[in-house]
Amino acid sequence: MTDSLARKPFVLVPACNRLLGDHPFHIAGKKYVDAVRLAGATPLIVPTAEPDEIDALLALADGVLLTGSPSNVHPSHFGEEVYDPTLPLDIQRDAWTLPLIRRVIQIGMPLFAICRGTQETNVALGGSLHQAVQDVGPFADHRAPHGRSAEVQYAAAHQVQVVPGGRLAAIVDQPRFEVNSLHGQAVNQLAPGLRIEAVAPDGVVEAFSVADAVGFNLCLQWHPEWQAADNPVSMQLLAAFGQAVRAWRDQHKASVRNPVP
Repeated sequence: MTDSLARKPFVLVPACNRLLGDHPFHIAGKKYVDAVRLAGATPLIVPTAEPDEIDALLALADGVLLTGSPSNVHPSHFGEEVYDPTLPLDIQRDAWTLPLIRRVIQIGMPLFAICRGTQETNVALGGSLHQAVQDVGPFADHRAPHGRSAEVQYAAAHQVQVVPGGRLAAIVDQPRFEVNSLHGQAVNQLAPGLRIEAVAPDGVVEAFSVADAVGFNLCLQWHPEWQAADNPVSMQLLAAFGQAVRAWRDQHKASVRNPVP
């Protein structure tokens, strides 16, 4: 292990669960791993965890990044039946990321959540989701155009309005900016203690934070990781997360990790 790697903070990236052929795999998107590196940290992909393993994993880490995913949070976690059974779910991911989120907030470790990760955070803390926001008036269709290239799907789709005085406003130096939009689910009832940080033109919650949490946390409905190096707003967000995980490392690790001889 090199000295530079040893000194970087570590960020846990929970994986999704997929079948490839007849075989189950744990998968994490490369763009999220790349985003952790752009934040100046070393990514650690975690396939899954039992409840009694969460604290041990967090002891290794200086922050957590919750990724987006094609899968949805199972609606049983907010008291509803499945609205569209054709859409993918990831019960295994739900089973450990929901308690993980509660623990991360409790101890004040930096948390950066994207798309599904944002929805997970709201549900983990007691909120609910619109399972198909496009079917709930007066909201727009926030899904990506089906069957198009990634460049088209991740293109800027609408503006977000930043709420003054919040965490996002302190990071991003503009009151509104363009974001992509690739989600079918969205925040319905905001969990107790969450503060809205940005909204879409139709009123959909695009960003929130846990207002009274002792540590850095920011949850975004869009995908800042997409081509982040070329997006000034994304780089501001990742820089803020990187600063937070370095501060956690410096405060909670008594000595910098030494290279293996």
